[in-house]
Amino acid sequence: MEIINKTDKKTLAEYEEFAKSCRYGNFMQSLNWPKVKDNWGWDAVISRDADGKIRGTCLCIIKRIPIFGCTFLYAPHGPCCDWSDGEIVEDLFEGIKALAKKHKAYQFMWDPCFEEKDTELTEMYRSMGFTHIDDAPELSTIQARNNYMLRNIEGKAPDEVMMTFKSDWRNRIRKASRKGVVCKACGKEALDDFYPMMEATGIRDGFSIRSKEYFAKMLDALGEEHCRLFVCYLEQEGEEPIPVSGAVTTRYAGKTCYVYGASSNHHRNTYPNYLMQWTMINWALEDNNFIYDFMGIPFYKDETHPNHGVYKFKKGFNGEVVTYVGEFYYVFMPIRKKLIDFAQHIVEKRHSKQTQKLIKNRNTDTDA
Repeated sequence: MEIINKTDKKTLAEYEEFAKSCRYGNFMQSLNWPKVKDNWGWDAVISRDADGKIRGTCLCIIKRIPIFGCTFLYAPHGPCCDWSDGEIVEDLFEGIKALAKKHKAYQFMWDPCFEEKDTELTEMYRSMGFTHIDDAPELSTIQARNNYMLRNIEGKAPDEVMMTFKSDWRNRIRKASRKGVVCKACGKEALDDFYPMMEATGIRDGFSIRSKEYFAKMLDALGEEHCRLFVCYLEQEGEEPIPVSGAVTTRYAGKTCYVYGASSNHHRNTYPNYLMQWTMINWALEDNNFIYDFMGIPFYKDETHPNHGVYKFKKGFNGEVVTYVGEFYYVFMPIRKKLIDFAQHIVEKRHSKQTQKLIKNRNTDTDA
């Protein structure tokens, strides 16, 4: 293994070329991802074969823990290698241990994208000393475990893919265009159209959202080849185009991922989200990707949950549910971990009380 030399442009380019062409790669394992997570530090390790060719990589972002004088290392959807190849995984992990010593890490975590049903792989990682929570509850992991995706689309024509959708979904894609909806791949200038919809979606669906600056960083860091802002506009004769839906989407390592989506509270009967998804699926097909990932579907099994509608919408594209194994932890400083976990529990409990108080006050104001 080797720790990456951040000043060696040749090695950096070699690393990035491997990561973006590896079927086990992910946009969060790109060396450009730390430019998005710029409030974290970063480091990376490389595993090479006997001929010196890269066979595995692992990017770690590094969070400093105030007061405790240590860090937390996280490899989002890493490592970038054949997750079943114990030799490569062990070699990369040796590099992680070196990084942990270098950065005084109390804990390391990674969440490779193999499925929960691959129990033999889970046991392989456990045998290396990792802790893993089986069937982790919804929203308890940093990355969603339950995802919806179109797999094995590599080499398929758009018409062939569309014919697999439910008939109502095909009709709504066509109706959106007939109603005057146009979906465009835009630059950062369209964030002024996208972000108000993001705010409206957050309020409507009850989740916190990223800042406009975060989305701008994402578009800049990953570049047009790997990240695009799609915006649907309703165009009516004699009127200014009206933004009705939007998405920030990545295309990296053979996978197109619908990462952030938003829609207006108005003109929903023009079906912009259907056309937007179809436009992004076509973007995946243009690059001969093998996966189009609709991303998270938390609580998809619970038909009474407010989030179930998200699953129903994605399900109409006739893909499949993929449940990832989730997170693996390795603890380097057990005592410090206990102290940090306790401190985080206190902070989260206090934050929860403040949130409940805000909700109660908001409800009281509404009643008044």
